[in-house]
Amino acid sequence: MSLATPALIEFEDLRFYIVDCPTESTLPIYLQKFTELNVNHVARVCDSTYNANRLESAGIRVHDWPFEDGGLPPLAITKQWLALMEKHQAEVLDARATGAPLPAIAVHCVAGLGRAPVFVCIALIEHGMDPLDAIDYVRQCRRGALNSRQVDFLARYKRFRRNAFRDRVRRLLRLDPR
Repeated sequence: MSLATPALIEFEDLRFYIVDCPTESTLPIYLQKFTELNVNHVARVCDSTYNANRLESAGIRVHDWPFEDGGLPPLAITKQWLALMEKHQAEVLDARATGAPLPAIAVHCVAGLGRAPVFVCIALIEHGMDPLDAIDYVRQCRRGALNSRQVDFLARYKRFRRNAFRDRVRRLLRLDPR
């Protein structure tokens, strides 16, 4: 049994892997791959098909945020996802300071074509990427990603945060000399 190749999405200090849904029988393969890729968070945006304890015991935090297949994330789930993005940025900063490998987040729905790419696009947009560029980039990395309803939502998506934390990190790292 093999794992479909995770789609790597990178932008500045963000690293995501969009994957299809693990099952109890495939979870050991995913765990091995997540460890190799330095995944420290998994966003599960579909109903559970595996026991998350195995990932949790390996130090990978699983966040359960299921929403409708082919749908859009509710506001409450979006805000939780954005809170994870802030935490992830702090973890990246810590990794850079210590010379540790940069952490990554794996995101999955059932096929990795709808809900998971929506989450990644939201993160890219919140991080400053133009919405249409985010859609195009994710689709280049994950063929078949996003239905027309999701594309329409993302094209009109307005950032919640103005990335004060990201801007502070950039100044600390002297990537943005303001």
